[in-house]
Amino acid sequence: MFYVIHCFDKKNCLQLRTDNRPAHVDYLKSFGDKLHAAGPTLDADEKMNGSLVILDLENISEAEAFAADDPYAKAGLFATVTIQPWKKVLP
Repeated sequence: MFYVIHCFDKKNCLQLRTDNRPAHVDYLKSFGDKLHAAGPTLDADEKMNGSLVILDLENISEAEAFAADDPYAKAGLFATVTIQPWKKVLP
């Protein structure tokens, strides 16, 4: 099942995001074919302010573990994180 993990950064944490980005990207890559899509969300000035990740996992427990082990989460970047099952319809 696909899970959408939507993370919202704390205010004024762009430097924290930048500092931890290489570890975050390596972490994402470690999920190989389970990673369906990933990328930052942007504010009106097109500065990164969150993350959206879609993973193909067995259950929500795996999605929760993914979110907890993300280097961004471990660095304290996120104000909130939501996890929802997602059904791909198109394309």
